Amino acid sequence: MAFRTTIETLIRKFEKDFSTHNRIEISKSALLHNADLFAKLSEKAVIPVLKGNAYGHGIEQVATALKGGSFPYIAVDGYFEALRIRKVSRQPVLIMGAIKPENFAKIKYDRFAFVVQDAATIRALGNTGKRVAVHLECNTGMNRYGALPPELEKLAKLILHYPNLQLEGIMSHLADSDGTDPATVADAVQQFDTCVEAVRAAGGHPSLIHVAQTAGSLKARSKYANAMRLGIGLYGSNPFSPTHPAYKQLAGLRPALQLISTITKTIDLKKGQSVSYNYTFTAPRNMKIGVLPLGYYEGMPRALSNAGCVKYKSSFPNVVGRVCMNHTMISLDGTTAKSGDEVVVFSSDPKNKNSVDNAAHRLGLFNYNLLTAFSPDIRRMLVK
Repeated sequence: MAFRTTIETLIRKFEKDFSTHNRIEISKSALLHNADLFAKLSEKAVIPVLKGNAYGHGIEQVATALKGGSFPYIAVDGYFEALRIRKVSRQPVLIMGAIKPENFAKIKYDRFAFVVQDAATIRALGNTGKRVAVHLECNTGMNRYGALPPELEKLAKLILHYPNLQLEGIMSHLADSDGTDPATVADAVQQFDTCVEAVRAAGGHPSLIHVAQTAGSLKARSKYANAMRLGIGLYGSNPFSPTHPAYKQLAGLRPALQLISTITKTIDLKKGQSVSYNYTFTAPRNMKIGVLPLGYYEGMPRALSNAGCVKYKSSFPNVVGRVCMNHTMISLDGTTAKSGDEVVVFSSDPKNKNSVDNAAHRLGLFNYNLLTAFSPDIRRMLVK
């Protein structure tokens, strides 16, 4: 075991010292700014959500950036995500995803709380004898997870039956928080408040009550909610389309991620020569192109083929030809770019046309998917 630990330490040191062509920079100040912005907008406690490798940003890096923040919990989907956070931070972690009941006898309870919504999970946690905080999830129209209102009283009483379980929270998830009909959110929130009342009537006194995510935090008007879960907004992406009435309310968001790559080769194309698979781009004149060691495996969407751009100094070279698995070609015409120079593939400046949100809106892509698709193999590093 000691030998294995020594080898892993040496490998990590080598990886840290090894210079890479691609890197993702994560701004700590942007993350903290966005969390503070939503605390002020919602007037509620913020629970940052780090599921999906922190929306592609890197779960260890984001957890490190949030250390010392006044958050009741950091939320994840699964147990192994919680273990990754525990390597770098002692903050409490709320595990929201489903876990097979038989696994609760095998896992660590290291300041971890669990979302529950069925009797089998509650019994499995109760039978561990471990002191565990739970958040009871109710279904307010998402029809994914969550107990229906008639079930809540019975489940709340079951939790209270186990002296080692603490009914700390009640939560739900809004299905149409980024929609344009305010009635859908109002109806769901009304259902949620009824659920809170049902749990209280059963004898439960949850101290953390949360129904809204990023978009919903601007709309939900619960009588009882005192916390909100901050997902995409934590990372500086706007959940609304530019035409949505609420879009401008989040103009103060600061994107936290910047993806940088390196030109590893330049090629002089003659007029009429083509680039990449299926010759979808043919040079209209003599021109120079650059090769980036970054493709759809790394998270460069194939939809950017002949449609995307990167940033080099003050110019925006276009993607030419099809994006490959590990390579993307860009036009270098009108630039002084050479092999070894860096380009910004996705910019942290929301005004740049190659920011994640702008690229997504321009090409009809989903900004959440763009972020979470970045390969975990790309090095992440915290910056100021």
